[in-house]
Amino acid sequence: MLHIERYKAWLNEKTLDKEMKLKLTQLTESEIEECFYKELEFGTGGLRGLMGPGTNRINLYTIRKVTQGLANYLLYHNKGEKGVAISYDNRHNSQAYALEAAKVLAQNNIKSYIFKRLRPTPMLSYAVRHFNAEAGIMITASHNPKEYNGYKVYNHTGAQLNEKEAEEVIDFINKIENIFDIKTKENDLIHWIDESFDSIYLNEVSKNQINDGYKTAKIVYSPLHGTGGEVIPKFLKEQGFDVYVYESQMTIDPNFSQTESSNPEEAKAYEKVIEYATTIHADIILLTDPDADRLGIAVWHDNTYHLINGHQTASMMLHYILEQGRLKGTPLQKGCVFSTIVTTDLLKDIAESYDQTFITTLTGFKYIGEQIELTKNTYTYTFGCEESYGSLVSSFVRDKDAVQAVYLLSEMACFFKEKQMTLFDYLNQIYDQYGYYHEYTENISLKGLEGVKKIAKIMNHYRENGLNLKKYPIYQLNDYQTQIYEIKPVVKLPKSNVLKYFFKDFWIVLRPSGTEPKLKIYYSMKANSSSHAKKEIENINQEILKQIENI
Repeated sequence: MLHIERYKAWLNEKTLDKEMKLKLTQLTESEIEECFYKELEFGTGGLRGLMGPGTNRINLYTIRKVTQGLANYLLYHNKGEKGVAISYDNRHNSQAYALEAAKVLAQNNIKSYIFKRLRPTPMLSYAVRHFNAEAGIMITASHNPKEYNGYKVYNHTGAQLNEKEAEEVIDFINKIENIFDIKTKENDLIHWIDESFDSIYLNEVSKNQINDGYKTAKIVYSPLHGTGGEVIPKFLKEQGFDVYVYESQMTIDPNFSQTESSNPEEAKAYEKVIEYATTIHADIILLTDPDADRLGIAVWHDNTYHLINGHQTASMMLHYILEQGRLKGTPLQKGCVFSTIVTTDLLKDIAESYDQTFITTLTGFKYIGEQIELTKNTYTYTFGCEESYGSLVSSFVRDKDAVQAVYLLSEMACFFKEKQMTLFDYLNQIYDQYGYYHEYTENISLKGLEGVKKIAKIMNHYRENGLNLKKYPIYQLNDYQTQIYEIKPVVKLPKSNVLKYFFKDFWIVLRPSGTEPKLKIYYSMKANSSSHAKKEIENINQEILKQIENI
């Protein structure tokens, strides 16, 4: 058995550290198979997985391997001289992995710029651009459970690697025969980024201000134990906002011990913060995920807090940017809005009503980052977003940026409070103008090797047999794997294992998650009322879940 051979090779490796060897001896038979049945895949979105011993786990050795592959890629293209920027989040081993990556690069005579302390993903993206680096590395697993970590790679534009670049890096990684042959070195090629860089980045963020009005809204912020706490509260206070932090979640805690979830998409992430916000009568709650690239919000309205989802938040932000630009007599000329195939069509309606070009990409902000670069000489950047609570207000960063989002939404909360409105009122105004949209995402967790097989079986079933619903005939289908489109994308998209079904007033998307062992089903419906859309989607979702049970 291949996994047994790999396990024995690691166990007998003379250079393996004592701690790792001890962990190997403690594995059960099933754990040995899970840890060694394959190589942990560096995909087009980077690396993400459980930490632990073995080829299918994230550890110092697999970090060395992917970094050596990246180094070989850079050296092959004569791109080593400008260096690599590196940051990391609050997770177990994140700082150690970041330093290990820098030491592998140093061994290859490639300099690195590494943050002295944990810093958000968008700051890493900006650091690549600021230092004119050729690449960036972010050690993070975003909102995944505490047992996970990850490794994202950025190109010289500050965006995540595009498909072609990622595939080439993957080839270089796969050519490495012995993971234990990779050497490291600690020398003067490792440059440390100190706190002075914060003000350089935050100065750019502050340029996003649209209205400098009264800052009367009471804001509660939590970083959910992550990187946002390092920069966001201080910045908001310096900008004059009335901001309060939920102290229990301000600690840098890799175990996320004071929150029920580190994912701002989940309602349980807000529970403790809402309790605190209620006691001080806060107008808005802002939560950033551990690497501070995604933002979740809750708004006080009619004596309770309402959670606003990613579709709604992005729609409000876009409408505010465009509406205020027109009111101030400075509309964005030749503007372009970027979104994804699983994000609400309300954004398209808003963009086109303000004469903006609207470009839709595959799921994942790396595709938006790529399109920003490809279209920078054709369009003026207006806004970019995706449904999973990620957005980008200004393109000096090329990945989603919750710091920018926090700043804009804080301004918006104050702006509308002066008009005796909440952001919930503003959202309903937008619905009144453009029609009501309701979105829902079903996540089906399918873990391990069996889960991978089950997800593939489900996708193959629907690709071969179609999606048949009792009450609703399909109008059109886009298969992004075979690239058979009945509704043609504005820009050419790479192949992806995604199916999108279009019906009269709604669409459904099926895709495997790129970062978690899940099958994701997305729904978006335009309807006359919230209750009607919600009920219809619930019924359709139950019908599809029953189908999946029988596949």
